[in-house]
Amino acid sequence: MSPDAVRAHADGLAALLVDAVDGGASVGFLAPLDPAAAVSWWSGVAEEAAAGVRDVWAALGPDGRPTGVVTLVRAGAENGRHRGEIARLLVHRSARGRGLGRRLLATAEAHAATTGLRLLVLDTQTDSPAEHLYRGAGWTAAGTVPDFAADPAGTLRATTLYYKRLG
Repeated sequence: MSPDAVRAHADGLAALLVDAVDGGASVGFLAPLDPAAAVSWWSGVAEEAAAGVRDVWAALGPDGRPTGVVTLVRAGAENGRHRGEIARLLVHRSARGRGLGRRLLATAEAHAATTGLRLLVLDTQTDSPAEHLYRGAGWTAAGTVPDFAADPAGTLRATTLYYKRLG
């Protein structure tokens, strides 16, 4: 999505983020997530996209609202320009179980490879449903950090770090 498309779909992307947090996904926010705060977060994403720091892909439902999204953040350090981070892979609860998350992830991976990235990293809550997706898509667990992040209810949870070599 272009920065303008992110801005145009900010309300729908915010609703997707709120749904993820309400569903228990540990994606950096505590519940309940205020929709206005979610819109503000996506506005920041649009700015990052405009600056070339973050790429965004969204799947839109028949009603034109986002049902899934993934972002790819490029490393800013000079010695890390070969890598990126998959961030905020979200699929609305009503659209799960149909391979949308896997397709979004594959889209981001393919783009990363065609733009010269050779290594991707991500983190996810240990023992979350997302781990099954990442392992099935060929990602390798690099280790687990206890009490790394609070889940939406505020309980500290372990996080597993993953990586995938491209090309």
